[in-house]
Amino acid sequence: MTVAVVLFTSDLRLHDHPPLHAALKAADEVVPLFVLDTGIHAAGFDAPNRRAFLADCLSDLDSSLRRRGGRLVVRTGPVVREVRAVAAECGATEVHVAAGVTAYAHRREERLREELGGGDVALRVHETVITAVAPGAVTPSGSDHFAVFTPYFRRWSQEPPRKPLAAPRTVRVPHGVRGEPLPDRADVAGTSPGLPTGGETAGRDRFARWSRSGLSRYEDRHDDLAADATSRLSPYLHFGALSPVELVHRARRHGGSGAEAFVRQVCWRDFHHQVLAARPEASVKDYRTRHDQWRDEEDAVEDIAAWRDGRTGYPVVDAAMRQLRHEGWMHNRARLLVASFLTKTLYVDWRIGARHFLDLLVDGDVVNNQLNWQWVAGTGTDTRPHRVLNPLVQAKRFDPDGTYVRRWVPELTGVDGGKVHEPWRLPAEEREALDYPDPLIDLADGLARFKHARGRD
Repeated sequence: MTVAVVLFTSDLRLHDHPPLHAALKAADEVVPLFVLDTGIHAAGFDAPNRRAFLADCLSDLDSSLRRRGGRLVVRTGPVVREVRAVAAECGATEVHVAAGVTAYAHRREERLREELGGGDVALRVHETVITAVAPGAVTPSGSDHFAVFTPYFRRWSQEPPRKPLAAPRTVRVPHGVRGEPLPDRADVAGTSPGLPTGGETAGRDRFARWSRSGLSRYEDRHDDLAADATSRLSPYLHFGALSPVELVHRARRHGGSGAEAFVRQVCWRDFHHQVLAARPEASVKDYRTRHDQWRDEEDAVEDIAAWRDGRTGYPVVDAAMRQLRHEGWMHNRARLLVASFLTKTLYVDWRIGARHFLDLLVDGDVVNNQLNWQWVAGTGTDTRPHRVLNPLVQAKRFDPDGTYVRRWVPELTGVDGGKVHEPWRLPAEEREALDYPDPLIDLADGLARFKHARGRD
């Protein structure tokens, strides 16, 4: 009786799962394994919102496996140690895992290959599990990755994605492999009140419902802050509860400009993965340095605190930061806006903002979080690195009647549409009754400081 192990990482699903498909084809029995990695805990990446969402994902994955005759084996500890132990317990000859792009994932694969090889256990690493197109599958002439999105998107669009794989009908798990109790969302303290339910079942249901009404209108409405018309699939993609390959296929079958706009966003995700795969140091260092002398925690402690708490005096910025704290999620347009405000208006180091996002975002990952922050800060792949998003202009364009602001900043509920984005223009008596702060900084002053810092004044 041959046995293979499938190490689940950021691919917590059964539909379109190449490592599981290959393992079931190669072996009589398969051990679906997830390791609660103590290394990730030590690094501080298992924030409460993601830990709770992960618990949902694991519970849903275990239920799906049990309906097919199997179960999820959960272990806690260093990943390599636990994989090696499970492989020895069940006599596995192969371990299958999805390819990752972070420096941590690369080290994990290297150590797995070293440790398993000594025991004659083969490591099989599978591409296009976490991304739609594998990092490095398309490259420009003379470089190992694309540094500009538009030419990458053209090449990416010409690369036919593989055909999605069906979920298996049966998964046979060998007896006697020790597992631990599944983590429980209810045991996680400090989560956001509006955190969504995790898991493949919830993710597939969300996409099915949204695609029926929201996909066709996505191109026109995805930047509308009040409409909340985006798919909200990013947490499910982050944990791999949904397959990007399958989403691309399903969107293209739907057709239309909205579907293509959605596919473009999936491509943005792949774009960042191929950048970080080639430049893993970009998770902590400037991809393209502008020689900034950023303000840090010590220099800007009060400004940073006001930004984190949603008390900057700029309503659309504050609304977005409060949404983040309540839901563990933020509208993409709002993410760009608040990141620009922190890095370019307040001139605070992008790493401080990225860390705060990782503390709260349920979809927070090293790849997209860090590289999106760098894009906004002008140290990443943006072809216009010195652009500054004016929060007033952005608010009037993407929340013209103030619906989004009033949703998240209740102090401004009674302010009419013409003043809700600029409450400092109200008469003094009305302004004092609001219990809402004056602007943290004059936008012109912030712009002047940024231009001077970048040598553009």
